[in-house]
Amino acid sequence: MKNPVVHFEIPVGNLGRAIAFYEAVFGYELKCAAIDGNQMAFFPADEKTNGISGALAQGDSYVPGKQGARIYFAVISIDDTLTKAVSSGGKIIYPKTSVGNLGWVAEFEDSEGNCIALHSY
Repeated sequence: MKNPVVHFEIPVGNLGRAIAFYEAVFGYELKCAAIDGNQMAFFPADEKTNGISGALAQGDSYVPGKQGARIYFAVISIDDTLTKAVSSGGKIIYPKTSVGNLGWVAEFEDSEGNCIALHSY
């Protein structure tokens, strides 16, 4: 059985600001495209490995906020990633916390007001 989730989109109000934030925090290079009247910036993807990828999305139906689903980014160091998020204008919402043998989690508010989660072992 394949994983049921295949793509995510993070709503943004200002795509340029959000790209700068996510590239600074995670070190990814995002690729821009216009799709169906919306502006998108895609995270890197490798179809040969497990997991999913997604995009930052700006358009009429994309409203940033903390109320929606939580997207967890896998990171090597939660501490380093939180430091980069804060220095890039984000705020820590949920500090690094142990989830037992499942590793560690944390959450931060991004430049657009979304709650983004982190996971590491």
